[in-house]
Amino acid sequence: MTAKQFLDAFSESLMQDERILSPRERELLMSILQNSRLASNDAQTQSAVTAVIARSVGETVAQRAFSLLGVSIVDQILARSGISAGIEESTSAPTVRAGTAPNVRPPAPQPPNAPMEAPIVPPPAPQPPNISLRSAPKAPSGPRPMEEPPAPQPPNAPQPPNIRHGVRSATARQSSENSSHGGVELLEVPEIKPAQGVVLDEFLAPQELDELVRFTLAHEAEFQNSEVISPTGDAGMINYSHRRSRVLMDLGKHQDVILERVRHVLPSVLEKFGLEEFPITRVEAQITASNDGDFFRAHSDDAQETVSSRYITFVYFFHRDPRQFDGGELLLHDSRDHSKTGGYQTIVPQQNQIVFFPCSVLHEINPVKCASRAFADSRFTLNGWLHK
Repeated sequence: MTAKQFLDAFSESLMQDERILSPRERELLMSILQNSRLASNDAQTQSAVTAVIARSVGETVAQRAFSLLGVSIVDQILARSGISAGIEESTSAPTVRAGTAPNVRPPAPQPPNAPMEAPIVPPPAPQPPNISLRSAPKAPSGPRPMEEPPAPQPPNAPQPPNIRHGVRSATARQSSENSSHGGVELLEVPEIKPAQGVVLDEFLAPQELDELVRFTLAHEAEFQNSEVISPTGDAGMINYSHRRSRVLMDLGKHQDVILERVRHVLPSVLEKFGLEEFPITRVEAQITASNDGDFFRAHSDDAQETVSSRYITFVYFFHRDPRQFDGGELLLHDSRDHSKTGGYQTIVPQQNQIVFFPCSVLHEINPVKCASRAFADSRFTLNGWLHK
């Protein structure tokens, strides 16, 4: 049996034995490989990352295999591959590392539940806000289904590593290759927050919509440049590299009209998100006008301490007919630790339409194109936040 035949059969056997590699660990490895592909389009870099994973994981997996199964796994491999039991140079079970010959004496057995350690993988490169709609999936009418939890393990199976869902620096410590475990420390992977959005059409009555449009156009002079909250939590900061638009804070009677409708549909919206109803302690609302070149880069509405009580965001789309702008799509991103993971939903602004999403969802607004640059031809939204 050649070294390559042994390695191929050995890998196949290990992937099918949950005592060697738990479903949680397999899922983690797939996530690491996927992130490495997203982080770099360079084939040489991807190949180097894959080699590090194979070398690090292979040693730990091999130790577990021979500690649990001993020579019996060799018998299984030979029986499955149909090759005679004569192994080169030795009848004892060799230790197999990815990228090395199988005739190396195995190291001291390790406990079967020793944590598998993963290599450092650079985070995905940031994406520009103007994402091509040709590659974007069609926005669903409801939230994505929740991922099913991993199947329970039998009592005598090795437990998965203790992964804490939280924020951690990308500079995970790497242990020495000469240590007894011979791997790297497991990264604590933050939880992925899925893009969730509920879209409702024909939200206001036609008369209410007409009155809102007339009110907005009549108060053009009162619109002010949009502000953002700085990383230090200071409000009232203008940053044209992050956000560009104009806002109106005094909505008159239209704030009460929109909030009455929002409260009416909120229970069904929360049910679609899998969230419980909550007492609304505070409401913020404003009208935003986005004209030619205006945008809002990726952000979460509850990221700063001063707005951490924000719970649900709503964005109501309206404009003067006929519509005179393009772009301005709302993108809801899957995210990990306030960074994009690649998946997103695209919501194209439609007259008299409203979208709800949790304030923790990472989102952005694509640049608006308005040839006339007239205020009346802007992309308008009545957007707000419900505080818990």
